[in-house]
Amino acid sequence: MEHSLSGRTIVVTGATSGIGQAAAELLLQQGASVIGVGRSPERCEQAQAHLQALEPDGRAIYLTADLAEQAAVRDLAVRIRQALQQAGSEKLDGLVNNAGTFYYWLTLTSEGFEMQWAVNHLAPFLLTHELLPLLRGAPAARVVTVSSGSHYNTSLRWEDIQLRRRYNGLRAYKQTKLANVLFTAEFNRRVTPPVRAFAADPGLVNTSIGAKSDSFIARWVWNIRRRGGIPAEKAAQGILFLLGEPAIQESGEIYWLHGKPKPPSNYAQDTIVARRLWELSEKMCAIALGGYAQ
Repeated sequence: MEHSLSGRTIVVTGATSGIGQAAAELLLQQGASVIGVGRSPERCEQAQAHLQALEPDGRAIYLTADLAEQAAVRDLAVRIRQALQQAGSEKLDGLVNNAGTFYYWLTLTSEGFEMQWAVNHLAPFLLTHELLPLLRGAPAARVVTVSSGSHYNTSLRWEDIQLRRRYNGLRAYKQTKLANVLFTAEFNRRVTPPVRAFAADPGLVNTSIGAKSDSFIARWVWNIRRRGGIPAEKAAQGILFLLGEPAIQESGEIYWLHGKPKPPSNYAQDTIVARRLWELSEKMCAIALGGYAQ
């Protein structure tokens, strides 16, 4: 698979640190063009300079966007299309929905959504929708959404899906990772090939996601737990496999850990649950019911 990504263009969200930055580095080294996305203009500038120094002949640009805001997600999609047009292309070969966040306390976006639900689930759902015409223009496009083993032993609390009445940060996070798997499965049922979606389980990775929490206790616990995690590059290798391996284009497996398929939870395989979540997500993102896949 070493050169299977050569010449392709891949969007990576959350690409200024951790798994996202490691994936961007590996993609560039394998000959892909990278459009990285980050929230901080300064960190985007630093990451782009780092990639240019790493691969002087490679093509990598960074775009700034706050994925907590749906207006910003839609604007990002417009700027991605413009960047592709400037490069003489009307297609996108892959999208890595990697950006994620963790909040211990209930925090709402300016649009009124719980922050983890907005960033970890609604943003990937909406960005994929906005970029779908570009993905359809590629011969074998892939959508890889970074989920987590925390989706096991979790269900959606339909009566209060954003947990606004009784918030628990960890449960909120686990629900979003479950939603990533449900989204992936339903995407493949609704969107016709050659576009395919996969959910990546990165395992326990030594990144800073928990260290950015709004809770001192949560930061302290994560900084201890992360020491047993694998390097971000190892997790990124699994993502690159899902982006570039030709043999899995027709695979019915949706959930993968380090390049190997793994059964997701039984709840994540429930087609009724997935359909219900999809329709709710369309409503929350102001997408016409049933209009996503058209």
